[in-house]
Amino acid sequence: MRIDAHRQRNPRMPARRRWPHASGQSTIEFIVLALVLVPLLLIVPLLGKQLDIAHAAINASRYLAFEGMVHHGAGVQAWKTDAILAAEIGRRFFSNSDAPIKTGDLAGDFDAHRNPLWFDPRGRALLPALATNVGAATRREALAQPFGALHADNLGLDGNSLYTGRVRVDLAKIDKLVPFDTLELSIQRQTTVLVDAWAASGPDGVRSALRRDGWNPLGPFPYRPLHTLVAPLKPFVAVLEGANPPDIGRVDPDIIPAERIR
Repeated sequence: MRIDAHRQRNPRMPARRRWPHASGQSTIEFIVLALVLVPLLLIVPLLGKQLDIAHAAINASRYLAFEGMVHHGAGVQAWKTDAILAAEIGRRFFSNSDAPIKTGDLAGDFDAHRNPLWFDPRGRALLPALATNVGAATRREALAQPFGALHADNLGLDGNSLYTGRVRVDLAKIDKLVPFDTLELSIQRQTTVLVDAWAASGPDGVRSALRRDGWNPLGPFPYRPLHTLVAPLKPFVAVLEGANPPDIGRVDPDIIPAERIR
């Protein structure tokens, strides 16, 4: 009554409009947004799980490279086959995070040995069978640079010192979730290390490496031939110079004081 009375005093005031079909508009908008947002809410955690698996593959490839360094060349440890390495990384990197490190321990294809985060929205494992979903491949290569290979041979180093560890992880398909139901996603990571880099245990090791008997004419220092040629001349040079003659083949490596070594 007050509004009608006020409208009578103000005839220019518009009448209140009613929308008979606006009662279900918010419900329809919510349904449309849900059809778009719900799949996104399901995909974002799934992408995070796949990135976590990719990070585990990187660490596993580094483990393969380390194993190649430990078991390389003249090491006392025997070489490991790719099947053994695949079983080790499956248990240590693609199983549950608190898995113990044991020799010959294998990861089982059941939930107790699986990473509790690596499941799809329907609760199915992204890596259902580690024996088929996780693979390892190792490769040894020779130095491609001719001068590098020549100097490595002159210093008594193994030329086949590039060791590569490659990890392949095949993720299971996710039914009724486009495009993951037909994607056939495979994650591959690799790490290459120079296993047998030249290093010496001390000054004597440096001298012995540079004074090798198996001298190569194109090597870094022709010690043996020059030493044989100059040795008869040392007494005459000492008399003429009045001091110590040139010491052919003398090697003075940088020696770090003991108090500087930590």
